Amino acid sequence: MKVNASALRQGNVVEYNDKLFVVLKADNIKPGKGTPVTQLEMRRLSDGVKVSERFRTTEQVERAFIEEGDYQYLYEDAEGYAFMEVNTFDQVIVPKSVIGDRDVYLQEGLVVKVFQHEGVPVSIELPQRVTLEVTDTEPVVKGQTAASSNKPASLSNGLRIMVPSHITAGTRVVVNTADNTYQERAKD
Repeated sequence: MKVNASALRQGNVVEYNDKLFVVLKADNIKPGKGTPVTQLEMRRLSDGVKVSERFRTTEQVERAFIEEGDYQYLYEDAEGYAFMEVNTFDQVIVPKSVIGDRDVYLQEGLVVKVFQHEGVPVSIELPQRVTLEVTDTEPVVKGQTAASSNKPASLSNGLRIMVPSHITAGTRVVVNTADNTYQERAKD
């Protein structure tokens, strides 16, 4: 199926130069003068080589047929990460190279979308937001204004992010998985 290059997002799989690539990063660039372009960082599925390509936003790119399903994270072992399909209970092992640095968000029971091409896992899509607990943060310094001050905090998954000064250790917060940023205090 052909789609405009500007419609591609992280996790999409495209066929380019007769090879399959998974999109790692997609940036739409609109210069002040000239034609808008889409810059794609992609990883070739056959050998894992990363490439960077630039397309005009209206240029057509062949999107590969991908099977998609909701899978629940189970555990990690030497082969990769084990996921179970939520309806059929079929299990699949997703290699560590497919998940990359997004593995910090994998918690037991987390439901993600797993994309497969001819039965081989090629990409996963995490939920847009996850709730994590703050394990350590600096104390509030008297005189800081709440409007502009953030402080570093360590989360239960080992990630370090900036949080508002009123957040303390033990507080559960919502984190955006796309850019590792604090969104809000959890409502649970």
